[in-house]
Amino acid sequence: MSTGYAYHELYGWHDTGTHAGLLPADPRRGLQPHRHFENAEAKRRVHELVVATGLVDRLVRIAPRPATDDEILLVHSRAYLDRLTSSNDTGGDAGDGGSPFGPGGLDIARLAAGGVVQAVTAVVEGRVDNAYALVRPPGHHALRDTGMGFCLLGNIAIAAAAVRLSHGVERIAVVDIDVHHGNGTQAAFADDPATLTLSVHQDRVFPPDSGHVTERGPALLNLPLPPGTGNGGYLEAVRRVVLPALRRFRPDLVLVAAGFDANAVDPLARMMVTASGYREIARLLVDAAGELCGGRIAFAHEGGYDPVYVPFCAHAVIEVLAGVTEPFPDPFEANFDHQGQQELQPHQEAAIVAAEALLPEVPMG
Repeated sequence: MSTGYAYHELYGWHDTGTHAGLLPADPRRGLQPHRHFENAEAKRRVHELVVATGLVDRLVRIAPRPATDDEILLVHSRAYLDRLTSSNDTGGDAGDGGSPFGPGGLDIARLAAGGVVQAVTAVVEGRVDNAYALVRPPGHHALRDTGMGFCLLGNIAIAAAAVRLSHGVERIAVVDIDVHHGNGTQAAFADDPATLTLSVHQDRVFPPDSGHVTERGPALLNLPLPPGTGNGGYLEAVRRVVLPALRRFRPDLVLVAAGFDANAVDPLARMMVTASGYREIARLLVDAAGELCGGRIAFAHEGGYDPVYVPFCAHAVIEVLAGVTEPFPDPFEANFDHQGQQELQPHQEAAIVAAEALLPEVPMG
């Protein structure tokens, strides 16, 4: 099994400044300069762990390249791209006041989107069996006319649209396991019955009032889970909602928005998923891709903001892709895997049942 791996050191140079977590530093408001939650540490440390454990030696390096204007305009408006371009020399904000970028920020965002395009293309062309794109900045919140939620460009949406155009890939499923609703990807394909967008996320954590199970479209399904959901609830959600939806839709390609902010110690959510939980989620999705579309699956890194634990969660997923049979041990397992209520809880079951009821609406392939 060959696994593509797209990473570039410039991803760590995306500058989000001295924000006080989510908000711009402002002493008048008591917001002391600190650092933005979306900083380089978590993703840089993922890559360094992949190298330090030797896992990188089992991967096929894929060189990212900048996404072109034509690729970006498959998802975003010309006015938005022009606005980012005009701020590229000085830096600015992608649109919501909490998504800053320094000089050259658009250049790095292009490299992130292009890195996902390259990884997905390698899978579609059969040069690798599957792929992982460790990119930054993230992308799944970016909308047609604005960035938001730390995202400048819709990385996965751009890659999906690009390979559909360049390689004729017809049916694409995007499974978003980031703890925040994948609203940007959903919006990009809201009217497209050939692209299934399926988001499993913490209920209303971000964006506010987004990602409800009641949101409808020709091929979209949301599963908002209650705060505190751990491995048991997430794995039930994947087995009972995600996998049946994929089997009904029968995609030609599966893309995964791999956010790790549902981890047990993330500062921007309140879930309890551990590295072993992420490992099993990845295994289920990889097996489903093997069953449905010849194993064509690519993961693109999204969120995850605890720099100590995120690397072990991402490493577990990459090991699954690479077919590792003796995984590197998670040193936090003794603490996190045995926390109370890791098992499926009744209120989590209710959320899963509500999403299960909508499975007949998923278009059949």
